[in-house]
Amino acid sequence: MASKQCYIMVFPWLAFGHMIPFLELSKKLAKKGIRISFISTPRNIQRLPSIPPNLAGNIKFVQLPLPSVHGLLENCEASIDLQQGKIQYLKKACDVLQAPFEKLVHKDPPDLILFDFIQCWVPETIKMEKQSTLAKLLLNLVCLLAYSASTLCFLGQPDELKFLQKRTKIEDFVVPPKWLPFPSMVSQRPDQAAQMLRKLKFPDISGMSSGQSWAATLEGCDYVAVRSCMEFEGAFLGCHEELYQKPILPVGLLPRSPVKNSDSHIDPNWCSTFHWLDKQGPKSVVFVGFGNEYKMPIEQVRELAYGVELSELPFIWILRKPEGVGSSELLPDGFLARISNRGMVCLGWSPQLENLAHPAIGGIGFEIQRNKDGSFNQDVVAKSMRLVMVDKEEEPLRLKAAQMKTIFGNQNLHENYINDFIHYMGIYQQKGHQMPIKDAEKL
Repeated sequence: MASKQCYIMVFPWLAFGHMIPFLELSKKLAKKGIRISFISTPRNIQRLPSIPPNLAGNIKFVQLPLPSVHGLLENCEASIDLQQGKIQYLKKACDVLQAPFEKLVHKDPPDLILFDFIQCWVPETIKMEKQSTLAKLLLNLVCLLAYSASTLCFLGQPDELKFLQKRTKIEDFVVPPKWLPFPSMVSQRPDQAAQMLRKLKFPDISGMSSGQSWAATLEGCDYVAVRSCMEFEGAFLGCHEELYQKPILPVGLLPRSPVKNSDSHIDPNWCSTFHWLDKQGPKSVVFVGFGNEYKMPIEQVRELAYGVELSELPFIWILRKPEGVGSSELLPDGFLARISNRGMVCLGWSPQLENLAHPAIGGIGFEIQRNKDGSFNQDVVAKSMRLVMVDKEEEPLRLKAAQMKTIFGNQNLHENYINDFIHYMGIYQQKGHQMPIKDAEKL
């Protein structure tokens, strides 16, 4: 008799920085023959990339309408739709999804639920479901964390997240945590530290702080999956075992295969951008972008514009225009005309992976010097761009970045992590076997 097809429910937090990695993992699992129900709200599902035809039989989008919550504007179903202070209303609305989610589980019980740290009520929901039926006692809960392993180690163990006993003030967050057993530079800028302390310590309108949500999720799951790999963050992944006292499974960096410029899926509006990149020299163009979630103040957008111009380097800038702000208000007067011969500014969405994969792109991630409030000035922007692109003193940095490409772009390496994850799922479900990360590496 043929073995039963494995079935997984996937339920990410309502932010595209979470939904996209969860979807990428879902597609990789579906490719291995696993059935997936990907749960989100209607508007978010409309905005997600479509499922490839060859995987459509194994992945199904499941819509849960977002409840109306006082303070949450209509059609705001993801963090990208909200200013930072309003995201707490989205969290509260997400909490109200507990009841319809429970109905989904009861109607079509999965073998495993892959969920995010915000939905800390999932373990309690499943505990009640298990008590009501004997048919699904082997249902497992796995928390997938889309953050880097170094960030997760910086946050600490569940008790520290819940009570903040070892870090009680801003100054405690601007230095590496004492529980790391090796030298590290992982810390926060003062402006970031203040925000992190506030989020971790103080409850929002959902009734819980972010620290309490993290702790409840980590305590309630069976094991933890992390979007990372041993080749990049091996020391930090090993540290997780001690912090969480649970198995930690890296699932790789979940890279997508770049789409060729000529592919029909590329928006025709982007053809001119790729044609422009084709005319630039190898590794000569700086990619300027901060993702869809970051909402840069207008005054800092202008300061960045002056810095990019001052650098005198070729660039492509993916700029997300804030709601209600005209293009003429966003950039300095005459900026577009002055840089037209060596740069492009693209408003709105961008096929970022395809841009970054282009051989003309040479800019790498580099932390520029900031003021105490987190702001920066044009001189620092220009200096940093030239430092990483052309200055001879930073050649070792460019070599290091080139080495990282062999890890980040190694499809076979990350495919093996998916295979290991699937293998471990089977072991855990059948035997309840607690496998430490050092043994999981050998699978």
